[in-house]
Amino acid sequence: MKNLLVSDVMTRDPVVLPPDSSLFDCVKKMVKNRISSVLLVQDKKLVGLISQKDVMWVLTKKPAVDLRSIRSIDISPKKLATIKPDFTIRVALDKMKKLKFERLPVIYENQLVGVVTIKDILIFNPEIYPELEEMEKIREQSDKLKRVQRRNLRSITPGICEECGHSDFLQFFNGMKLCESCISSM
Repeated sequence: MKNLLVSDVMTRDPVVLPPDSSLFDCVKKMVKNRISSVLLVQDKKLVGLISQKDVMWVLTKKPAVDLRSIRSIDISPKKLATIKPDFTIRVALDKMKKLKFERLPVIYENQLVGVVTIKDILIFNPEIYPELEEMEKIREQSDKLKRVQRRNLRSITPGICEECGHSDFLQFFNGMKLCESCISSM
């Protein structure tokens, strides 16, 4: 793995669309090619990336919106992580782990030349599979922690406990707003 470069394993002809294409066109392209993201390219320069997560975000935030009416560049993240083709796949994998990404566009002289994915690396280095499993466990635990923090932030409110009548910070428990001492005594 030390000697393999990103250029050795990357996909040289990634699936791309122009940035003004609709989100619906991106979804069609992903389904047709059985991929989880589409790169947005204009004049051989990477200007955006649409992933399945981006589409799911739109569908949950605006469920009634027609995907044909949304330009893909408007949904694409503004900052994109990339890698150069002469970096080793170890560097690419470390960057993916750090950023919790499954793919990195490959840029050479400000132009898109390919994309490298975890699958690309895994094909040539199946011995890293345990490392990828660990990466997935870390991602899963991180997601769980974020969900718990969001829930805690929105479920604790000041008010009067419906059980004891004291003014305190309350949590919704068994259909009632209760203070911590009442919850622990149940």
